[in-house]
Amino acid sequence: MLTLGAGPLSTGLLTGAIWLPWLLFGLPAGVWVGRAPRRAVMIGCNLGSAALFASVPVAGWFGGLTMAQLLAVAFLGGVCSVFFDAADQAYLPELVAPEGLIEGNAKLTGGGSAAEVAGRGLAGLIVQFLGAAGGLLVDAVSFLVAAATLLRIRARSAPAPLEQADLLGQVREGLSFLLRDPYLRAFLCFGAAANFALMGYQSILPLFLVRSAGIAPGWVGALASAAAVGGVLGSLAARPLCRRLGTARGTRIVLLTVTPFGLLMPLAGPGAGTVLYVIGSLAVVAAVVLCNIVLGSFRQSYTPPELLTRVSAGAMFAVHATIPLGALTGGALGELIGLRATMWVMTGLLTLTGTLPLFSPLRSLRELPTTPPENGKIIG
Repeated sequence: MLTLGAGPLSTGLLTGAIWLPWLLFGLPAGVWVGRAPRRAVMIGCNLGSAALFASVPVAGWFGGLTMAQLLAVAFLGGVCSVFFDAADQAYLPELVAPEGLIEGNAKLTGGGSAAEVAGRGLAGLIVQFLGAAGGLLVDAVSFLVAAATLLRIRARSAPAPLEQADLLGQVREGLSFLLRDPYLRAFLCFGAAANFALMGYQSILPLFLVRSAGIAPGWVGALASAAAVGGVLGSLAARPLCRRLGTARGTRIVLLTVTPFGLLMPLAGPGAGTVLYVIGSLAVVAAVVLCNIVLGSFRQSYTPPELLTRVSAGAMFAVHATIPLGALTGGALGELIGLRATMWVMTGLLTLTGTLPLFSPLRSLRELPTTPPENGKIIG
């Protein structure tokens, strides 16, 4: 983006293009994935992503790279992510018992966070020796490695039988379960608000760090790696925290006590300001990852298996719908009121979202329920 001389609005548009497919395909994806083997869907999405990412360096080498192509790649890559995530959410419960979902999700997320730390740390070296285009080619190869890894999994899922023949009826059934359940609905509202705030500042973050905070471009990747360490910490803390405090109570405490650290990020600047930014970003990432592990595991074990792909896709659709809105809002505010002021607005909003569980059925629970309500009572 810096190479093409993009401004805050262009950066917001690119980020929005990544998440826009959730608005267009998020709901039907849950139905379509429910009819197909989950592993095959995930492999196909990885292969498609590899081809898309490889097209960027090829265009760059021939001098034809444009913002239009970047937007197209971002959008189509987002389509692959929609179907991959819908399949991924339903595939783990086929491999792991319900009581092992938090540990399984924590290991997957922790491994991803560790890879992100290593990847961001190596990114500078890769770009230095291979150039920006070569770096994206390495990213494309990583999708091929992911596809090959999935091929090594022996367990194969069979498509779930769906009684209803029409697409809209199946979508409606999943949404009805999602919106009528008080716990899933509460998580839905929290996730939508949090993602809006997160993407509101993340869409302008590289520009903020370089142009407003005065941090050298070469250090931006290192700061991102430092923040990604929070993902590793959050994944390591998820299981012991839930065992000690309970899944519901532990989530509440983390949201109320950790998300306010995000207010340190707008103070970023040379010297001590860099330390404040690292503390704030690391804390936010740790809280987000931990909550995603707990709430994702809850949805996987709580939702009836025949509805899981549709409920998961419906939840991700609603939550992801706010992401392009947040990205576009962040970009527009960056143009109107400045980058640092926008950071204050969005991190302040993120802090407020941490209080939402206090206004939901989760406020008095120690443990999240294990089965849906029956006659208004929770079994768990």
